[in-house]
Amino acid sequence: MCTRILVHCCCGPCATSSIKRLIDEGYEPVLCYGNSNIWPQEENDRRYENLLKVAEYFGGLKVIRQPYDHDRWLEFVKGLENEPEGGARCLRCFEFNLRAAYEEARRLGMEHFTTTLTVSRFKNSARIFKVGSMFDTFEPIDFKKKDGFAESCRMAAELGLYRQQYCGCEFAPGEVEDA
Repeated sequence: MCTRILVHCCCGPCATSSIKRLIDEGYEPVLCYGNSNIWPQEENDRRYENLLKVAEYFGGLKVIRQPYDHDRWLEFVKGLENEPEGGARCLRCFEFNLRAAYEEARRLGMEHFTTTLTVSRFKNSARIFKVGSMFDTFEPIDFKKKDGFAESCRMAAELGLYRQQYCGCEFAPGEVEDA
């Protein structure tokens, strides 16, 4: 029997190899798209649409889309707008998204959750794990391991997925963030 796990997904490309690895390791992933940090709304929608392509590729995995509430996210990171990419604002953003995923997992009665954020070569997995440790059911899986980032690039190209050039945050859109 597979272990169900809720997977916070930031975008389709990052989800590819992360989901493949979870399935290969005996998990049954349920995908959760809750990214109120992504701006503008059209960018958020485009990333969600690409995640749906990934879910279909893996046999029609369940995808939960949480409500988009950018104003609530802005309030959560207020005062950190001028922080550099990778700084304190990012930690707050991770907390915002991981808390939403944690609450969704609890609502669904799931005992495990994780995030695809760790597949990006631009994200510090240890920092994400530190934020994740705030939640008792967080599984600290470093999806960069086992060539996860390279595999995500290959799979995204194979599936013709949109690959964004920034993390999604309006305060860092000029940053090269090849997710």
